[in-house]
Amino acid sequence: MSDVHAARRSQLRDRCAAAGSAAALVSRPANVRYLAGAAPPGAVLLLGPARGPSGPLGDVLLCVGPPTGGSAEGRVADGVRVQALPTPAGDAAVAAADLAAAAGADGLAVEEHDLSVGRHRALGSVAPRLRLADLGCAVEQLRLVKDEEEIACLRIAAEIADQALGELLESILVGRTERHLALELDRRLIDHGADGPAFATSVGTGPNSGLAAHPPSDRRVEEGDFLTVCLGANYRGYRCELGRTFVIGTSPADWQIELYDQVFAAQRAGREALAPDVECREVDHAARQILDSAGYGAELAPATGHGVGLENHEDPRLSPAAMGKLDACVPVTVEPGVHLPGRGGVRIDDTLVVRPEADGGPELLTITTKELLAL
Repeated sequence: MSDVHAARRSQLRDRCAAAGSAAALVSRPANVRYLAGAAPPGAVLLLGPARGPSGPLGDVLLCVGPPTGGSAEGRVADGVRVQALPTPAGDAAVAAADLAAAAGADGLAVEEHDLSVGRHRALGSVAPRLRLADLGCAVEQLRLVKDEEEIACLRIAAEIADQALGELLESILVGRTERHLALELDRRLIDHGADGPAFATSVGTGPNSGLAAHPPSDRRVEEGDFLTVCLGANYRGYRCELGRTFVIGTSPADWQIELYDQVFAAQRAGREALAPDVECREVDHAARQILDSAGYGAELAPATGHGVGLENHEDPRLSPAAMGKLDACVPVTVEPGVHLPGRGGVRIDDTLVVRPEADGGPELLTITTKELLAL
């Protein structure tokens, strides 16, 4: 992957040079990992000018402490020099600005959307002659389309999530709390090789089901409940998402079957709409119109899905107001849901990779059954 990381840094360096900045400071953790291979806590990446007064500066990962090299943190790519701060209380971003100024850079592009106002002022204070420019979301734009190694990590993350959920469904669920089930899922994710959960695992039962990102409570699973689970695995920094809804202990009621069928139809329409050059809002429309026509428009979430990768939520956003078109090799979620207050709800969530029709269409990474099972 070192050659891949070097190519990514070269692309960013070219963008900065074209905008008139000799150096760039990358502070957003996911962006640091994307370019340097690792992102220890508090680390920043300085893409330095080609040459300074004392010779080439190159690319420097400034860290509060030495990298561990663990899979959760990542391994520093070849060609990136690691420099630890002299004190744990130091700010790596401020140290990077000082280093860039000492190397002779006259301009430094920074991620203003990631820096606080106070931190931005500190950069200007330590290097007053350094012209600060906004790097914008240049790295996020590079991250949008994934290469096959990134997709392979997402594929493994999805397999881990599928395994964890599949094992939970084989256990006795009635009488257990939402919190207990969420903790068990987190443990199973790690047992199967994940670095940890991709996000806070959500388990909703009965009236709590169908709620997006529902924090697990002490409510116990009861016969006849809808049970909605949303989980994801973090594997080498890459994060997938999987959500399913089931009925507990008995045959589903008529209203549960009707609601589930509508959400399933909407989710399938959204999945089938995924293709290169399709407008992002068209994917949302394909799913939303089914539920809207069924009378559930008021209960729908603002978006049908979103991109995934080194972060839980990335571009593109699949929403009614979304701009832009899908590209091939972009992983996204499709996750429509409906929640009926006081009764419960349904959410079905998959992670897929956009592929052209010639390659078989969208690649489904999360394969746990979407049949309405009575557990």
